[in-house]
Amino acid sequence: MKVAVLGGGVCGLYLASKLAKSGIETEVFEKNYFIGKNCCSGLFSERLFDYIPESRELVKNDISQCFIHFPTKTLRLAFKKKFYVIEHAKLDQLMARIAQKDTAVITLGKKIDQNAIDSLNHKFDRIIGCDGALSVTRNYLGLPEPEYSLGIQAFVDQNDNTNCVETWATKNGFIWKIPRGENQEYGIMEHPDVARILFDGFLYQRGLETINLKSALIPTGFNLPANGTITLCGDASGLTKPWSGGGVVWGLTQARILLKNFPDFLKYKNKAEKYFIPEIAVSKIAKKIVYTAGFCMPSLLPINYRIDGDFMLPAIYRFHR
Repeated sequence: MKVAVLGGGVCGLYLASKLAKSGIETEVFEKNYFIGKNCCSGLFSERLFDYIPESRELVKNDISQCFIHFPTKTLRLAFKKKFYVIEHAKLDQLMARIAQKDTAVITLGKKIDQNAIDSLNHKFDRIIGCDGALSVTRNYLGLPEPEYSLGIQAFVDQNDNTNCVETWATKNGFIWKIPRGENQEYGIMEHPDVARILFDGFLYQRGLETINLKSALIPTGFNLPANGTITLCGDASGLTKPWSGGGVVWGLTQARILLKNFPDFLKYKNKAEKYFIPEIAVSKIAKKIVYTAGFCMPSLLPINYRIDGDFMLPAIYRFHR
């Protein structure tokens, strides 16, 4: 069997590594001439090490708590599992080295369009689209576009080794500050029409001078095709956490479900939907309740919480599904 993985991000490379290691001829096609996602906060829970143990060597700082600032009240979230600051591009590059060691082939500078997928469909038995928020594979399959938020990040040249993330709630998202050890990261996730305006206003009010501003779209709208030979994984399938926009640990979890059910893509679709759809629904409801109370009825909210930063449903439920 021959498998084509479209997209050389961490999820695509993880899949390629595991498939190649099992003896399946696997090739990754990446549109860029380099490996490494440049715009991402790179804040991952310790679950990342369950998938990529070697990534421990990339840690820049560890995070144990988060403050959410509403206009008149601040909530403190203590994480059940620590989060770690890792440069996303270096994580991708590490995963590429692992995949190549496991005999996966990585082809750079390969433009992926409708014609390319047609061609690959004749040469490979299975195609897995891991080609990000603006997935060509998703469009090829005729699936609807997800909704998008805009993520913007910038950096302040100031050392910061504290163990706390701060966030400021906005109408549909939040502004964040992450201590990255060698510097501080500020960013926003909001509707594309207002994200830059809100972010610039926030920085101006605090007199912050930032460098290296970047942006990327964040998809929301989980959807997998009913197709036996082509499927999606990660951001390409619109799978991101509703409350934070994070997608790596969820994407790797999704990849593990795909691998467990490979090469039956229809069974994978069924299992992944059973796993994630309830989680997405509960997460959206929880975010709605907290935001409504935080802006309109802050007195109803306790100050301190202890949460799992990746999943809201109990582990026993996820295991059962």
